[in-house]
Amino acid sequence: MNLTVCYATEFLDSAWNNACEMNFRMSTSRRIFIAVFGIIAGAQFAHADSPSVTAVLNSSEAALGETVRLEIRVTGARGADAPEEIMVDGLEIRRTGTSQRIEMNNLSLTSSVIYDYTVMPLRAGRFTIPPQTIRVGNNSLRSPALTLNVADSSGRSSGARPGRDTQAAGANNLVFAELIVPSKTAYVGEIVPVQIRMGFDPRVRPRLIEPPEITGQGFTAQKLQQSAENTETISGRLYEVVTYKTAIAAARAGKFEIGPVKAKAQVVVPRRQSPPRARGRSPFDLFDQDDPFSDPFFSNPFAQLGERREVEIKSEPVALEVKPLPPHAPTSFSGAIGNFTMTNEAKPKTVQVGDPITVTTTISGRGNFDRVNAPAIEDERGWHKYPPSSKFKQDDEVGLSGTKTFEMVLSPNEKKQGLPLLAFSYFDPVKEQYVTLHSEPIPISVEGGAAIASNAGGAPPASATPATATHAASAAPSANKPQDILYQLTELPTKAESFTPIYTRNVFWAAQVLPLLALIGFAGWKIRRARIDNREAQRIAALQHEATDLMHKLHRNDASPREYYAEASRVVRVKAALASGNRRIDPNMVDAETAAETFKLNSDSRDRLRRLFEQSDEWQYSGARNGPGRVSPESQREVLELIQNLR
Repeated sequence: MNLTVCYATEFLDSAWNNACEMNFRMSTSRRIFIAVFGIIAGAQFAHADSPSVTAVLNSSEAALGETVRLEIRVTGARGADAPEEIMVDGLEIRRTGTSQRIEMNNLSLTSSVIYDYTVMPLRAGRFTIPPQTIRVGNNSLRSPALTLNVADSSGRSSGARPGRDTQAAGANNLVFAELIVPSKTAYVGEIVPVQIRMGFDPRVRPRLIEPPEITGQGFTAQKLQQSAENTETISGRLYEVVTYKTAIAAARAGKFEIGPVKAKAQVVVPRRQSPPRARGRSPFDLFDQDDPFSDPFFSNPFAQLGERREVEIKSEPVALEVKPLPPHAPTSFSGAIGNFTMTNEAKPKTVQVGDPITVTTTISGRGNFDRVNAPAIEDERGWHKYPPSSKFKQDDEVGLSGTKTFEMVLSPNEKKQGLPLLAFSYFDPVKEQYVTLHSEPIPISVEGGAAIASNAGGAPPASATPATATHAASAAPSANKPQDILYQLTELPTKAESFTPIYTRNVFWAAQVLPLLALIGFAGWKIRRARIDNREAQRIAALQHEATDLMHKLHRNDASPREYYAEASRVVRVKAALASGNRRIDPNMVDAETAAETFKLNSDSRDRLRRLFEQSDEWQYSGARNGPGRVSPESQREVLELIQNLR
């Protein structure tokens, strides 16, 4: 158990002197206890770690007229030498107090000296508080440098980003969501980039249950892509901000509301007190922001006992006006909206009639590439076209910009001196008009006469060249053979086929033996596996029944501490055995470390679980019988919360 005791050095010395003066009145057992405590404390202080220094501002944002608290803490020392004033141009920094803190952790004592300073801004700007030299005995320590942004007036800092960041979260919010749509108008089918920002106060230790989702009708949204995660100061409060990017496209014209963005998360907040009582104002809540973490509960080392609560994060919706596309679209328009460029190339450029030519078209730019199709051929006479293939390479997270490449095969049916022109049309939402791109003329050389496929008789035309005639003659047998079925009657198979049924052959029955043996082996394996699984199922059922009974017992109010902590530790062992899976851990062999590894606990939960096992062992084996008659409700709630979160 972590115990923290804060008191002044003078009080400690006075108490020790009074104890020494009254020592003669104490019993022998008390004198022994004090002597042992003094020896342990002296040994711990003698073996303390090397001293270290930290510095922190309670806020990195301030306005003129507001003060900020600076704390410099020297750990591992009972005394140090710190400056009375810190000189920074534009800031007035004076020391306002000194305190000492002694912490005990598992009989290990650590002493710290805390120096408090008040920072008064004298003008607006961004200031750096330089490292300070702190002398501890013969050692010199240096504190880290700190940055403070001072605003002209409350709410807008010279070092913070203006506008929406300041309005993203109120002073009382621990989490927020923000939907950013850069454009308030769009056309039907136009891709609109969307950004989602989700901020969390670092102290709530968030755990996202449901990812953010954009609600609304009349539009489609692409898959969310997480693009950034950073720390920002908003309205004088520190947030961990996660940014997601996506894109939406409206399906029809009209006025819509995009959003709100909704998400669910678990956060840690101070446990509700029952009955409620007034709480004192924390010295860290300098701006009276009613921060839940200004509760003194969260300023002590038991802060990890705060309860985890599920919250819904919701943003404000954003209005979007969707306009229809203008009429009279070009014939080559396929729905592409944005801004694009087109390049073309062809290979080879010297072919025979009927040979293929691969035309590669590259369309680059920014827009809805899902509606970008291959360019149209303006004049197809004398050409045979094959369906094109395409591939897309995006240049951003959501595919709003990139390059789409089409490969189309054209085959000339006659002599040609150039490829036909290609046309690609799109709608430019900035110019609000249709744009048609045409390919540059690409010269080619096509040799030979009319294509053979156009001659119904299969013979070469009279005007064909000798080379073309020879090529046609060589191709004629292969072209005429499928049309003539006489060869099928004259060409007999080289091997006579038998009409004997296959099931009368020995080879057929020999081939059935292998599947039969495999089936018998599989059935035997399944029977053996069922018996093993049955024993395992009985073991699991018994453990589950035991865990359920123990959980019912833990809700009793009349159990003694010895019984209660023994049952609680047994529940942890049983749940760890159930969660072990194929390892089949014996519950009796489970200790605190094994359970922590099984449930993948963090450091805070590991410490709580370790204390639970230590309390169980203490009540079980120490022989203590003079403690309270039953477990306090607060301790009972802590144990139940710990066990219920083991999954």
